[in-house]
Amino acid sequence: MNRLTGKSKPATAQLTTVVVLRLYVAGGAPNSMQAIANLEAICAEYLKDGHRLEVVDVLQNPRRAMAEGVLVTPSLNKLSPQPAAQVIGNLSDKTRVLFALGLKPHVE
Repeated sequence: MNRLTGKSKPATAQLTTVVVLRLYVAGGAPNSMQAIANLEAICAEYLKDGHRLEVVDVLQNPRRAMAEGVLVTPSLNKLSPQPAAQVIGNLSDKTRVLFALGLKPHVE
């Protein structure tokens, strides 16, 4: 409340950090499909709407993958916020993925 006018200050918009992720996959390969499913589950549980995910199929975009230094799929890159991080594999190790994303596992 403002002491001079007796009016409340207007509410300010809350800033939300958006995590930007890029997942490189190899078409419909089993590990790629598992990585997509695992990452979608993690994002739904921990990031809700606070993320942007781009899935890049290296079979359709091989030059892009080479230009970005991707040698192994599936490969997850956290682009922002900094620090950047990379996780390779089907993302089944939830604790490792959360650590790379800068998140803490829920305590049960």
